[in-house]
Amino acid sequence: MIHFDWPWIAVLLPLPLIIRFLMQPAEVVNEAALRVPFLEEFSAEINSGHHVDVKRRLLWLAIIAWCCLIIAGMRPQWLGDFIDIPISGRDLMLAVDLSGSMEEEDFILKGERVNRLTATKYVAGEFIERRLGDRLGLILFGEQAYLQTPLTFDRLTVKTLLYESAIGLAGKSTAIGDAIGLAVKRLRDQDEKSRVLILLTDGANTAGEVEPLAAADLAARENMKIYTIGIGADEMIVRSIFGSRRVNPSADLDEKTLSAIAEKTGGRYFRARDTEQLEQIYALLDELEPVEKDVQRFRPQTALFYWPLAMGLILMFAVILSRNSSGIKARVG
Repeated sequence: MIHFDWPWIAVLLPLPLIIRFLMQPAEVVNEAALRVPFLEEFSAEINSGHHVDVKRRLLWLAIIAWCCLIIAGMRPQWLGDFIDIPISGRDLMLAVDLSGSMEEEDFILKGERVNRLTATKYVAGEFIERRLGDRLGLILFGEQAYLQTPLTFDRLTVKTLLYESAIGLAGKSTAIGDAIGLAVKRLRDQDEKSRVLILLTDGANTAGEVEPLAAADLAARENMKIYTIGIGADEMIVRSIFGSRRVNPSADLDEKTLSAIAEKTGGRYFRARDTEQLEQIYALLDELEPVEKDVQRFRPQTALFYWPLAMGLILMFAVILSRNSSGIKARVG
């Protein structure tokens, strides 16, 4: 069906008539620029029936053009059938570590060695794409924690801002406790059955004002569930002028604290040593139990105003062009 968004614009329809009656007509100057004989014949030709018919047609064109402009101003829209939107009711906050240790290139992605943040962006981006019906938020943390995106259904924006993040953007250290505290602040006003934080880090808490376990206690009191992900390989071969040696690039990862955070809040701790494990973790997170909510309905709308607007402008242009053409012919005649 057709719906008018601004129907009150229709009151402007008689505006030209009101202006016509309220304003004084312009004075007609009869002084000729060139005096010629047989002036009466010219005058009769100008005032002939053909000229009157042209003026009448132009008047009708102007009226139709004005009506088209009024219709366009009323913002006509075509309303489609109602569509049910699946709403799971989950409020998911993603907290991603941007500390300097995320530069470690111990992940393989599509056959190429990449750093931890690049692998996180790739896998988390696909996870975000699948979160239809959930509200997502993004926290980036390093030495400090920042809310990059508040809770929103706009998955594209969350994914874009995650991809635009860079190592060291929030400092080189790691403030896990501050990230949890910021998530609690942003989720405490939401439904207590749907508050979820997914925290991804590759190190230990080395900065911030809040201890991670204290922040976890606060999250537990607010009924917020935290899923922690420890990222980084257990073994890596480093080559130097003295030969090759095996090192543990995740030696600084505080798995004990991450496990305690998850346990305190009723969540779960995951260990991601490579891209495949990270993908499996996010697949498991897809199975989080949804919270039942009333189905929301959406009705698609298609704007139609540009059709009467285009028609009105074309007719107005035709009227102006015809009046100028008639005036030129009259002066030449």
